[in-house]
Amino acid sequence: MERSRIRSIAPASETPPTAEVCDSEGRSLCPVLAAVGVIGTEWRLAIIHRLLSGPQRFSEILRSNARLNAKTLSATLKFLESQGVVQRHVISTRPFSVTYSLTEMGMSLAPAARELRSWGERWLLPRHQAQARATATTNRRPTPVIQGELPRIPVPDPEAHRSR
Repeated sequence: MERSRIRSIAPASETPPTAEVCDSEGRSLCPVLAAVGVIGTEWRLAIIHRLLSGPQRFSEILRSNARLNAKTLSATLKFLESQGVVQRHVISTRPFSVTYSLTEMGMSLAPAARELRSWGERWLLPRHQAQARATATTNRRPTPVIQGELPRIPVPDPEAHRSR
């Protein structure tokens, strides 16, 4: 019964691979694994978090993160649309305009997305900042001289001088 319920969430062609893990013994994890199958990549969750502030055009979402490229954004938006999390609105003007917004299902992810953000700010951001400070202090130190290495002196090429 649980398996058929998960399959009804997504079309058969887009069923998340985690839905296959659900069996009669792992029912308590089934909803968690199915949810991770829908929002389980960094870009999916980042786009959902971005759309929480309201409808956005493709270019606005693309500019929101320098590491995000158009191909990845397009594929991610298509996947989220097929899962019922995002809806695409085409405005028939010349030139036409497309905006993306969250569906009711997508909006219901708001508490989870905000909680993940606060968890990251509490636990991961301080760690990242400490690592950045440590890297900055180690990069300022001069590299030690290796024992027995002679300095390299550029020697002019005698063949280059003869060809003139």
